[in-house]
Amino acid sequence: MELWNMTLEKSFFLIGILQESKYPGLVCATITFLYLVAVTSNGLLLLLIAMDKQLHVPMYFLLSQLSLMDLLLTTVVSPKTFVDYLHGQSIISFSGCGFQMFLLLTIGGAEDILLAFMAYDRYVAIQHPLNYMIFMRPKVCRSVVATNWLLASLNALVHTTYTMHFPFCGTREVGHLLCEIPPLLKLACADTTKYQFMIYTMGVTYLLIPISVIIASYTLVLTAVFHMCSAQGRQKALLTCSSHLTVVMLYYGAAVFMYVLPSAYHNPQQDNIISVFYTIITPALNPLIYSLRNKDVLGALKKLLRKGPSG
Repeated sequence: MELWNMTLEKSFFLIGILQESKYPGLVCATITFLYLVAVTSNGLLLLLIAMDKQLHVPMYFLLSQLSLMDLLLTTVVSPKTFVDYLHGQSIISFSGCGFQMFLLLTIGGAEDILLAFMAYDRYVAIQHPLNYMIFMRPKVCRSVVATNWLLASLNALVHTTYTMHFPFCGTREVGHLLCEIPPLLKLACADTTKYQFMIYTMGVTYLLIPISVIIASYTLVLTAVFHMCSAQGRQKALLTCSSHLTVVMLYYGAAVFMYVLPSAYHNPQQDNIISVFYTIITPALNPLIYSLRNKDVLGALKKLLRKGPSG
């Protein structure tokens, strides 16, 4: 078997959902539409939170971070998919593959922790409303978010460097929409068993901690909500929490499938569908889930529309 050293000139061929579909044009049009929805809705949400002073509170600061992550995540994948369809083939250079992997791992890792911090935010808001602005003061929120990005970047750098150091041989066809660790390891000539076990262990740990925080927070939150005297307050709290829980289930469901489920249970078709789900569909759905059921966001949108272009 010919061993080929990956240099900057070498490339991978990504065999994703477009190549496997009987109707690639329809799939590409759908992905492009979802990308436009994601860019528009997340961009609008970021604009509303930045412009409306009533939304300058920790909850919406964290929501703006989620929108930013979703916007970046889908931008890493969707435009390239569209360009690849126009060119008739999906090629990515060795360096481009590594960079895409780094971005995906950074954004995904940051979103893991952010969703847990958002659950903690709801817990503090409902269980300790009088001390909310002490626990969740702006300096604390900014520090947590900055640390989150830093840790996610370091984790991504380690995994990207280690994954891309393996020698690859034989076919250069990656049976996946994008450059992620599991499908790339299948092309490695070296024994990756120990590294795959390490990924599994770290994946479980990296997901278990935020999931535990989310479960604990919402157990306490729901207990407090059902003891509220005000029906209106109970309804508002439940709407906010249900929106967040919906996003959590969408995101962590895909993450568990990709990085916790043993490789024996993976196949390229399922992996491609899951990748499309969390990199393209979920970023388009998240802002709609939050905004359509949130009176504050809808109120900010109405004020913006009333101002019009003249301000």
